[in-house]
Amino acid sequence: MSTPTFAPIESNERLYVRVARRIAERIASGEIQPGDRLPSERELADMLQVSRPTIREAMIALEVSGVIDVRTGSGIYVADGVRRIALTDDGPGPFEILELRLLVEPEACALAAERMTQEQLGEIRAIYEQMESTDRTPDMEAVDGRFHAAIARATENAALASTIEWLWRLRAQSDLSKGFHRLILEEGTFPALEEHRAIVVALEARDPDAARDAMRRHLEASTAAAAQHFSAD
Repeated sequence: MSTPTFAPIESNERLYVRVARRIAERIASGEIQPGDRLPSERELADMLQVSRPTIREAMIALEVSGVIDVRTGSGIYVADGVRRIALTDDGPGPFEILELRLLVEPEACALAAERMTQEQLGEIRAIYEQMESTDRTPDMEAVDGRFHAAIARATENAALASTIEWLWRLRAQSDLSKGFHRLILEEGTFPALEEHRAIVVALEARDPDAARDAMRRHLEASTAAAAQHFSAD
């Protein structure tokens, strides 16, 4: 069986949707058969001349749509019984949301360390304790969102708090994002308790630099953990 190849994308349509549609069309035409293994994330990015995060978003769209099966540690395979589907723009994908959070939330955490009241710090501590009690359960996801929202409010900047809360709403509203987070939760990828503990410790010390670094490390680790879903290693 030969490995399928793909030409670069040329269109003004949203990029991850274009990539997903290109692959789905090749499958629907029969050129790529059920059970065939697709090239790796890196190889697809090279062939299509797009970034690896764009490939991840496209793979999520195809997996949630039932076109492919992502077998962590093995690779990406065409699913059985694939039919022609209409791929539409479902808004920002989960890795796009993570990328924006990485740009915004570390600075928000630093600002919270400088500005938060004792009452706000107490709320953050209390939410973290709830994370401890729900560790590695589906309920932990909701508590995680409340933890980040509480830090955002502690910046005392309404625009910044609204932006971060909007990012978390996007994650909950998008079928693409919801589907992907359901998949990685089923694989056992939960918010890392020790990373949140480091954030709390930095906030308790009222150390903006440490708070910024702790939030950045957390979001970088979250992105890397989510990307492991596509790993064939």
